[in-house]
Amino acid sequence: MPRIMGVDIPANKRLDVALRYLYGIGPTTAMEICKQTQIDPSLLAKDLSDANISAITKCLQESYMVEGDLRRQVAQNIRRLVAIGSYRGNRHKRGLPVRGQRTKTNARTRKGVRKTVGAIRDKTARKIAGSDEGGKA
Repeated sequence: MPRIMGVDIPANKRLDVALRYLYGIGPTTAMEICKQTQIDPSLLAKDLSDANISAITKCLQESYMVEGDLRRQVAQNIRRLVAIGSYRGNRHKRGLPVRGQRTKTNARTRKGVRKTVGAIRDKTARKIAGSDEGGKA
């Protein structure tokens, strides 16, 4: 399994797909890297030579921000938004969608599992719930 920038990329995948396992590299960037280093994108990752791996690493370090540096920059940008009290920062702080999506329905990825809020309508269920809270049982 070849290792690029501290990440093990899958050996049995094409190079243009395997490079996407690095944070910050998508399909277009992967193809650009292959073009810049003059390596065939259809080559399997396990068939890369040490020279190819070093060329890819050099290209990434010179031209792109990936992995730890990119994660750090994104986290720093979010912290800045929260610190200045912007609308987007408040949405990040509350764990709600940031880019204007609806929240009445959907948004479950950001909001988490549904939590039922409201009164208990059934009298017997209300008595059971009341006795569980430390009443005379």
